[in-house]
Amino acid sequence: MSATPTLPPVLAGPLLRRTEASRLLLWLVTRSAETPVPRLWQGATELGVQGETQCLRLGEQAYLQLIEVRPETELPTDTFLRYDLQLSAGGIRDWAPHLLSAEGELPRFVLRARFDHLLHGSCRKPHHASADGLIAVDRLLQGCTIPEESPAALLLTGDQVYADDVAGPMLLAVQALIRRLGLYGEDLEGAVVADSEALMAHAANLYHREDLLPAFKSNRALREKFFGGVEKPIFTSTNAHNHLVTLSEVLALYLLCWSPTPWTLIEVVPPALDAKDDERYAAELRCIEGFVATLPQAARALAGVPTLMIFDDHDVTDDWNLSARWEETAYGHPFSRRILGNALLAYLLCQAWGNAPEAVAEPLAATARLLDTAGDDGKLECPTQNACIDDLLRFQGWHYVLKTSPPLIVLDTRTRRWRSERRLEHPSGLMDWEALCELQQDLLDHPSAVIVSAAPMFGVKLIEAVQRIFTWFGQPLMVDAENWMAHPGAAKTMLNIFRHRRTPGNYVVLSGDVHYSFVYDIRIRDRRGEPRLWQITSSGIKNEFPPRLLATLDRLNRWLYAPWSPLNGFTKRRRWELQPRLPDRREAGERLWNGAGIGQVLLDGEGRPAVIRQHNADGSPATEFVERPA
Repeated sequence: MSATPTLPPVLAGPLLRRTEASRLLLWLVTRSAETPVPRLWQGATELGVQGETQCLRLGEQAYLQLIEVRPETELPTDTFLRYDLQLSAGGIRDWAPHLLSAEGELPRFVLRARFDHLLHGSCRKPHHASADGLIAVDRLLQGCTIPEESPAALLLTGDQVYADDVAGPMLLAVQALIRRLGLYGEDLEGAVVADSEALMAHAANLYHREDLLPAFKSNRALREKFFGGVEKPIFTSTNAHNHLVTLSEVLALYLLCWSPTPWTLIEVVPPALDAKDDERYAAELRCIEGFVATLPQAARALAGVPTLMIFDDHDVTDDWNLSARWEETAYGHPFSRRILGNALLAYLLCQAWGNAPEAVAEPLAATARLLDTAGDDGKLECPTQNACIDDLLRFQGWHYVLKTSPPLIVLDTRTRRWRSERRLEHPSGLMDWEALCELQQDLLDHPSAVIVSAAPMFGVKLIEAVQRIFTWFGQPLMVDAENWMAHPGAAKTMLNIFRHRRTPGNYVVLSGDVHYSFVYDIRIRDRRGEPRLWQITSSGIKNEFPPRLLATLDRLNRWLYAPWSPLNGFTKRRRWELQPRLPDRREAGERLWNGAGIGQVLLDGEGRPAVIRQHNADGSPATEFVERPA
């Protein structure tokens, strides 16, 4: 990873974001404020378009631009469209040749008339040993020969970045890119370092960031819950010792995860490390090098399909807003509050803005004012940053709805939580009463709907039971105790929404989070016919569950929660009949599929799944989830 001497005109992107007949959104980061000029073609015919660009300066040589491309007449559906962005340095062929097809053609996409072909996935961890599921997206897109084969959208359902779990080589790359681009710094409160420059120079910068908190007794709980690498022996262990802190760090991470170009601008040289950290660094470096090698295909995928996103916890921090006690601890300290706020600011700029620009106009304007406060020292104004974060943490407009056919409803399951009324330590409901009422209103009088919920609404019963046991002992942080059934009020309300007479007859719920994939066909036991639900979970894009442990849990779940098992009577969903679909590549009766990749769902004319597949990142044949014989 050696640096190139000059900066290219475009540092990351374009990413194709929300796309409609009246507009399409393109997200990119450029070295200057020069406005790109969009061009669009249907076959050999150039379509008349106008571009409206919003530009935010992120540093000395980094400008984030969202281009709204508006056609003179509505865009045609179900046909290939190609686009280009012209700068003084040329177009995509000149500054991003990795986005071209094998035949040298510009990026193309299809605006589908129906929302009936969806790709979805979550959990893209650069230093996991698995291949990148976005490669599977690229293979699918490049293999499309007719427009009707193209997906309507790629839905990224959480953990697009891991701000809390960063490999050593990635952290050094982040900080090298900050210096290369002159990204804005900031002052820090409540830490042993005064500002972002002191953070990067501190001995605890790499692998020991928990030491950045002052060693006061009052900080012990924060260290354990926020930084502490809390052991989760039932499933895995989380390590937050390289947790990103500053806004510039999180922004740089997005660039390095979405584009190969920044990697050509920097040189990463590790410092002297002790034997343990050196061994860890070497192992992580192998994974990061593999990740970087396939970034051109990943970037081409993100440029070639309308992409919509929603956060889960790792986009901000592990177990984000898990419980009222967690919130009290994390938001009550200025340093951790700043860390959380910075990750959410970066989410706003890099993800939410392209989902629904009008919905986030107010926090975006406040963020623009914050970025304008950077002075000659290249640092953001501290009081303005604190105020901006305070407002952002109160913001309740992250969810969004697309009026497609069928409609797409993307839920915010992180910031509008139903706090436990029993104990502060108990997990909060994933959505509060008001948010669930809004969901019901969005669903009324539609025959079918697609819902995106980062965490599965209907999960694996055994794993949820283990989570309840740990919660009962007052240790929800020992496992990922977040599921829809963990909070009685939220669970009951959600299930009643599905049973409402005016809500859809067919629901498809797309989820991720859990690092394995599965499908449930779901009905109410005492009703014939409607409603019908399909819980379709695809996880992760670049992450996997420990294989032997998952096989054991899968087997135990089949035994303990078989249809005749009395244990089913103790679950909150006992009135619902869950029928697992079977992966066609199973070897011993598995219902859970473990393998990085991307999910694919094809819907019929009534919004019911006709095909459910998991495309495996390693290039092996796709796994299809088939209905069990009657």
